[in-house]
Amino acid sequence: MRALARGLAAALSAGLSVPVAAAPVPDTNPPAARPAAFAAFIAALKPDALSRGVSEATFAAAFRGVAQPDPDILARTRRQGEFARPVWDYLVGAVSTGRITRGRARAAALSGTLDRIEARYGVPRGVLLAFWGVESDFGSSGGSVPTIRALATLAEARHRGTLFRDELLAALTILERGDIAPERMKGSWAGAMGQVQFLPSTFLAHAVDFDGDGHRDIWASEADSLASIAAYLKALGWNPALSWGYEVTLPAGFDLTAYTAELGEFSRRGVRRTDGGRLPQAGRASLFLPGGLGGPAFLITDNFEAIRGYNTSDAYALAVGHLADRLMGGPALSAPWPSDASRLDKAGLQALQRGLATRGLYAGEADGRAGPKLREAVRRYQIAEGLPADGYATPALLARIDGR
Repeated sequence: MRALARGLAAALSAGLSVPVAAAPVPDTNPPAARPAAFAAFIAALKPDALSRGVSEATFAAAFRGVAQPDPDILARTRRQGEFARPVWDYLVGAVSTGRITRGRARAAALSGTLDRIEARYGVPRGVLLAFWGVESDFGSSGGSVPTIRALATLAEARHRGTLFRDELLAALTILERGDIAPERMKGSWAGAMGQVQFLPSTFLAHAVDFDGDGHRDIWASEADSLASIAAYLKALGWNPALSWGYEVTLPAGFDLTAYTAELGEFSRRGVRRTDGGRLPQAGRASLFLPGGLGGPAFLITDNFEAIRGYNTSDAYALAVGHLADRLMGGPALSAPWPSDASRLDKAGLQALQRGLATRGLYAGEADGRAGPKLREAVRRYQIAEGLPADGYATPALLARIDGR
C-alpha cells in the first residue's frame, strides 16, 4: 500500500498516497541503451558498497539475475499521485469492516506478544495493529517485488535524486548482516519492505529481533514486525500518556481562531468527545477539521504527529488512529463527511498555494498537497479575512483569493 521522512515508504507501500510530491527525473536513455547503462550503474555502485563492508559474495548474490531495470517500475514513476484524494475515500478502504474483524482476530491470537511489546515500548496494541493492518493487511500483503531490483531501477534512473541509491546501499548492508536472504527481500515497487513497509535505512535504524532468533525479520515474523513498528514509533516520540486524538463536537459559537490549547482548556470551552468519554486535562492538542466545518471534528495530539512521522499524509494518520480505536472496540465516526460538496483537485490546491504564497502566508513548493502546511496557511488567511478559521481548502476560498 501506502523513509523520505519515513512517510514515503508507508504511503508508497499502501498504494494510496505519496507524501512527497517531487517530480520524477525523466528517463532520457533510449530503450536499447538501458541494459548497458544499468550494468554500468551497478559496476559503479560496487566500490561504494564494498567500502561500507558489503562483501564481494554478498554483492554478487544480491545482483544475480538483476541484469536490467524493471520497466513496470519505471512506468510507475511517471504516474501522478492522487495528492488531492478526499480523506473519506481513503478511510473507506483503510478502516473497513473486514479489516476491523481481521485485526481483532489477530489481537486475540497475539495477545501475549502484544503484552510484551507494549511493556517494552509503551505503544498500545491498537496502534501497532492499525499500522500493521494499513501497511500489509496484517502481514498478508507485504509486497512481492524484489527489493534489490526495485531500488536499483529507481536509483539508476535517479528518481528523486540520490535517495534510492542510498537506500540500495542500505539494502545491501542488510543482506551482508544476514537478516534476510536476497530472494526473500521483497516489498513494494518503491523498495518499502515486508509487513511493516520499511525502507532499508529505516530497517537498519529501527527494526527489532523480538522473537530472539538472531534475525530482524519483518517479512515472516509477526513479533519482529509489531515490535519494529513499536520501536520506530517510540523513536518518533510516541507519548504513552496520550491518545492520538478524539472525535469531538464543538459548541455553538466556538472560537475557531483559538485552535491550539491544552485538552483541559478545550473541555472548559465546551468541546465534548462524541463517544461520551471525558477529555483528559493534560496534553497539548489542536483542532483538526479535515472536511471543514461540515464534517467530523477532531482534537489531535503530538501522537498524531508521531504517526505522520511514519507517513506524512493526514489521511493516513487519521486512518491509523481511527482504525486503532475501532480495533479496541471504539465506535465509528459520528459526523458525516461532506462527500457531495465540491472540492479542489490537485491543480486547484496548487493554485491556492500560489495565491497564499503571494500574500506571504505559504512558503515552499506548490505541490498540491492538502497537508498541515497548507491547512495552517489557510487558517491564517481566514483569520485575517474574518472568515471561519477551519483551515479547509475549498473552491470558494480559491475564488476569493483569486478575486473571481
